[in-house]
Amino acid sequence: MLERMKSFKKIDAHSHIGYFGGWSDVGITPEELIAQMDEYNVEKTVICTYPIKESLDAVDKYPDRFVGAAWVNPNDTDPLGQIRDAVANHGFKAIKLHPLMHSYLPNDECVFPIAELAMELEIPLMIHTGHPPYSLPWSVAQLADFYPDLPIVMIHMGHGNGMYVQSAIDMAKKYSNLYLETSGMPMHTKIKEGYEKVGSSRIMWGLDAPFHHPTVEMQRTIVSGLSDKQLEDVFYNNAKKLLKL
Repeated sequence: MLERMKSFKKIDAHSHIGYFGGWSDVGITPEELIAQMDEYNVEKTVICTYPIKESLDAVDKYPDRFVGAAWVNPNDTDPLGQIRDAVANHGFKAIKLHPLMHSYLPNDECVFPIAELAMELEIPLMIHTGHPPYSLPWSVAQLADFYPDLPIVMIHMGHGNGMYVQSAIDMAKKYSNLYLETSGMPMHTKIKEGYEKVGSSRIMWGLDAPFHHPTVEMQRTIVSGLSDKQLEDVFYNNAKKLLKL
């Protein structure tokens, strides 16, 4: 099984670098992440850090391996300037928001300027989902309704709660600009359901390093019931297309 998992070329749509203390007590350096990528046949990884500087430095140092997602807090000083700099001067390809961490709703007015900038820059907006009260799929769907031309990725596609996972799928079925990312979502069958009912191009594999091990995230996708061709979409093709890699 391990060799089969490794055989698929991959783009990791969502991971981190750095040390995370407190409850998680995990960490990974850029070099450790690249070594892990090499071991498990991951061509590129989308990385995000908050504050943003650590990911700026990593993308600058390893531009062939890391793709930057500018993680900002809408209530910080000049988040739009941070995004513009990351995209123009460091080649970042997406914006990351974590409403739970920074205590705002995805459909709050503070997010609107960031959504509008994402449309201007023609890059997707990636939003953590799966935890009340600030990061539920219904609120992300309301933002998708406000900005129907903006691709929005629901990171974790509802995360660990079955009701939220189902709501992420249901909302993505309703709004064609919503995408699903699989990291940390425990139900292998929902990957197949997302592929078949949301759309073959709107679900992508992620690791969420250093919080999860590659073999766990890979195996969940491998055993989802998708064919090898469909797995290639989830593991590689869909992220490549969305992020214009």
